[in-house]
Amino acid sequence: MSPQRQTNRNSESIDNYLKAILTLSGSPHEESGDAPKRVASNALAAQLGVAAASVTNMLQKLAAASDSFVEYERHHGVVLSPAGRRRAIEVIRHHRLIETFLYKVLDYPIEEVHEEAERLEHFISERFEERIAAKLGHPKIDPHGHCIPTLEGEMPRQQSIRLTEAHSGGMFIVDSISDHDAPTLRSLQASGMTPGTRLRVAKSDSADCYSVRVGRSVTPIEITPEVAREIRILPLTK
Repeated sequence: MSPQRQTNRNSESIDNYLKAILTLSGSPHEESGDAPKRVASNALAAQLGVAAASVTNMLQKLAAASDSFVEYERHHGVVLSPAGRRRAIEVIRHHRLIETFLYKVLDYPIEEVHEEAERLEHFISERFEERIAAKLGHPKIDPHGHCIPTLEGEMPRQQSIRLTEAHSGGMFIVDSISDHDAPTLRSLQASGMTPGTRLRVAKSDSADCYSVRVGRSVTPIEITPEVAREIRILPLTK
């Protein structure tokens, strides 16, 4: 894990940049020998909801710092340095451990844990992180089905696909659901769609909507493409 750093508003902003770059450069679960994809400033601005000029300024400052977290070249995008990737994965580990603790120990509603973890992930000490992990029995998956990185910063390769990619239909298991939209998360949970749930997906010849049946239900649920992109599934093996 990276050394302890002063927790202030600036470091919180930096952490958010690092997480966004990691997400946009490819799934943070994936490990391969290929060079990571460079992320364009405009894509980063859209991901963070800030002006493109602000992104450029921040990336220039980060790249100029000693032991920089990023490698940035104007008009050629940004990529995380090894130190930046370690920090991004560390914050993701904090976030997912906190979500799991809030959900399993403090009985937070599933749709509330993400925002609470967003506020806390930057500031917990390594000792507190260790205590949470031990209290939970060193979990590997958070309440949304997302992998929790190990203390060494390792994550397994992601095998699931987005629901939007299941064009031929069939039987699947819900692998994970995005935690970024609380109303959508609440709605999906109310319909019984949670990680580990069986899902029958109808063959789709159109991108207008996706028809699924949850568990043993015979009543189809229509899902928009926007929501379907936030659901990852695995083929059901017999």
